[in-house]
Amino acid sequence: MPRHTATAAVLAAPLLALALTACGSSDDKTDDKPNPSATASELTQKQKDEISKAAGMPPRPTGAERQRLLDALAAVAPDVVRYEDKAVDAARNQCSSINGNGNKVDWAASMRFTYKDVKTTEEQGAKINDALKKSGFCDL
Repeated sequence: MPRHTATAAVLAAPLLALALTACGSSDDKTDDKPNPSATASELTQKQKDEISKAAGMPPRPTGAERQRLLDALAAVAPDVVRYEDKAVDAARNQCSSINGNGNKVDWAASMRFTYKDVKTTEEQGAKINDALKKSGFCDL
């Protein structure tokens, strides 16, 4: 698979999960089901959390859990936490590859954790994946 196609597939996975869930059948008896015509901004937080979980992504960490995640990432690739919010989002998205037993997860991590002036190598991606697994962050 060409590199740009793999990148597109990695980046599109969470959006695909959102689209597939949003297109599911509607049940008038419950408010927890996404409306087929709803956009992402019209979904409740509970619906967004369910979509993320179905895609293999943990909830957005806060407080001490967020700091533990940032510390684990900084221990293996210090530059990736320069932009903390980006690092947290990249970690959540990387969990979808880890939990989905994706191919080229080290490469995917290197792509996800490369932003602005931060360049992450595939070797660092492997260390990030190990840190995410050992920390239990990706456990659903």
